[in-house]
Amino acid sequence: MRTDREKGNRGAFEAARMKILKTQTICGICGKPVDFSIRNPHPLAPTVDHIIPVSKGGHPTDIANLQLAHRCCNREKSDKLLEAKRAEDPDSDEIVANDVLEQHYHWINYRPAN
Repeated sequence: MRTDREKGNRGAFEAARMKILKTQTICGICGKPVDFSIRNPHPLAPTVDHIIPVSKGGHPTDIANLQLAHRCCNREKSDKLLEAKRAEDPDSDEIVANDVLEQHYHWINYRPAN
């Protein structure tokens, strides 16, 4: 069972989620503003993302591991840690954090592949 679904964690996650939604306005993945008037299932709807995915050992309820994100950005990131530089240079010890992802992709123009 995932640790974020264990008893007690859901309430703590919801409290942290509400704090993120009230205090942040920029997507932590793409760097663009988040429009809170947009609702699910719209791709630009606001969601809360685990910076280090729970499946990779990230804490499920720690506010330091949560960030505001567009729904489409969060889905695209999925459970990746996005170590782009390591993929380019396998001998590198440098780990690339999620906050240095591409900042210029225009998700409003996104069309899924058929």
